[in-house]
Amino acid sequence: MPEEVLFESESTQDRAAIASYLREVAEKLESGGAITLSAGGQSITMDPPATAAFEVKAEREGPTEGNGELSIEFEIEWKEGASEAAGGDLSIE
Repeated sequence: MPEEVLFESESTQDRAAIASYLREVAEKLESGGAITLSAGGQSITMDPPATAAFEVKAEREGPTEGNGELSIEFEIEWKEGASEAAGGDLSIE
């Protein structure tokens, strides 16, 4: 199934700014509100259901030897029109 990118933004931010952005998203999720993403001239509002699939991924891209690029990715995923998804345990230490 083809993937359609509805919104994408990438910029260099310091840790405090990233934490603030993630906190805003967390507050919207906790309150049950819709989340509006906007950057430049693009904007989209999405309303995740009460229960959704949540994926956390740590990756290293690049050559086997030498320096690569490290990333932590967070993804919230649900089927359009769905009200909830299967759960699982996740913790951050």
